[in-house]
Amino acid sequence: MPNRVGAAQLTLAVSAFLAAVYNLKFWETFTLATGGLSLANLPLHVAAFILVVLIFNALLTMASFRFVIKPVLIALLVATSVASYFMNQYGVVIDKSMVQNVLETDVHEATELVSWHFALMIAVLGILPSLVVARAKIDFPEGPRGLAFRLGTGAASLAVAALLLILFFKSLAPALREHRELRYLLTPTNYVQALHGYLRNRFSTPLVVAPLGTDAIKGRAWAGTSRNTVTVIVVGETARAQNFSLNGYGRNTNPMLSQQAGLINFANFQSCGTATAISVPCVFSALGRDNFSDSKARRQEGLLDVLSHAGFTVLWRDNNSGCKGVCERIGFEDMSAPTPSDPLCEGDECFDERMLKGLQEMIRDASNDLVLVLHQKGSHGPAYSRRYPAKFGRFGPVCDAADFEKCSNGAITAAYDNTIVYTDYFLSKAIDLLRDSSKQYGVDASLVYFSDHGESLGENKLYLHGAPYVIAPPEQTHVPFMLWMSEGFSERFRIDRACLNARREQPFSHDNIFHSMLGMLNVNTAVFNPRLNLFGACTHEG
Repeated sequence: MPNRVGAAQLTLAVSAFLAAVYNLKFWETFTLATGGLSLANLPLHVAAFILVVLIFNALLTMASFRFVIKPVLIALLVATSVASYFMNQYGVVIDKSMVQNVLETDVHEATELVSWHFALMIAVLGILPSLVVARAKIDFPEGPRGLAFRLGTGAASLAVAALLLILFFKSLAPALREHRELRYLLTPTNYVQALHGYLRNRFSTPLVVAPLGTDAIKGRAWAGTSRNTVTVIVVGETARAQNFSLNGYGRNTNPMLSQQAGLINFANFQSCGTATAISVPCVFSALGRDNFSDSKARRQEGLLDVLSHAGFTVLWRDNNSGCKGVCERIGFEDMSAPTPSDPLCEGDECFDERMLKGLQEMIRDASNDLVLVLHQKGSHGPAYSRRYPAKFGRFGPVCDAADFEKCSNGAITAAYDNTIVYTDYFLSKAIDLLRDSSKQYGVDASLVYFSDHGESLGENKLYLHGAPYVIAPPEQTHVPFMLWMSEGFSERFRIDRACLNARREQPFSHDNIFHSMLGMLNVNTAVFNPRLNLFGACTHEG
């Protein structure tokens, strides 16, 4: 960069740098969407690049004032280098739900994504160009003439961009229409728009939580018995159905659940979202995926509130990053904080089995019907090998690094599969605990398990999760769903387990959970929708 540089030259140079250096994933996808590299397509690709540069330049020109432009450019360069790293490294795309997932994750999960490779890339692509900008001596146009110059430069950039768009519209329109993922790949506009949308929804108006299902009461199945019930809802983390041997996976990842008498596995179950911050509030709301938004869910009570209104004692035990707002009005226990000498903890986190500690005593001493939610750490990546004790390392060699560049896809998948083996053990142990409690303490027990979302393990060069739902691959949306009931529970609520087993291949989704839990527990309320109760067809009137 010369000793002194004009503000207009600087914004144009940074715009070209942003478009060229940080958007490799965007240009790769755009090139494929427009027929690939060829001499015939060269004018279109060059025009598209110039168009992006001009749009960036028009926006940055409006910020090209003394004491403003340097902080803006430095923040953009650093933030865009981070966004670009994760897009290129893990194949993620950035939308509002991804920003929400990042902002609401816990520190331990976030640090797993930091590596020497990450630090090096941010230093080279973020900090180094930022230092160049910081040291630049910039000449600014001053006064009314300077303002007119900025407006003229911005207008000219947009005018040329519009002209290019018109000239190449016939080729650009189909690509942009058929490949909607492009809008989530162009950075920094993707994360700027996503952050704006998240903040607008999160803080736009004061939060007032509307009551829901306050009319809820227990139905006829509760009459004439003094036996308590306990229902355990296990919310899995990042478990994809494809890697469960119960669903036909080649590796035996479910050696214990496959031996559990009475377990019903539903093979065709879809998630509400592709990230915890979306799926967890969605699954416990009455909104359904098509009507769900985070702002709506935060302003309305959910399933756990309705069960509380009906008279259940409801408790959330967490080994993850919190309940995303759905447990704010019920009991909460954080099981994720390690304590010295606890064999179920290693380093700065604990294994899911810890959530079972004291559970049987809680059931024994309960004076009321219980609904217990266990929120797993499950298969959360990228450090899959930290999610299970060493003795569950059934498959290998495994990837023991958070930086996937260091690992083969086979090693990544092996580590992930071991997390499913541990989840298999955790769920089987929970079922055994409930079966024993049913026999010893005379309670009617049930367990429901579903994952919040799935995970990409390198398919189509995608890793992790959080893709916009409209373009999300099935690996991120096809999740496991299982049910176990004691004989006393199914008899009490007149649920035909053979009938349910016959429905195990039918399509269901997170939309069914709210109403199915109410239906299974025979809770009557005006907010109950029997059409979404997957137990309805298999429940017999007494």
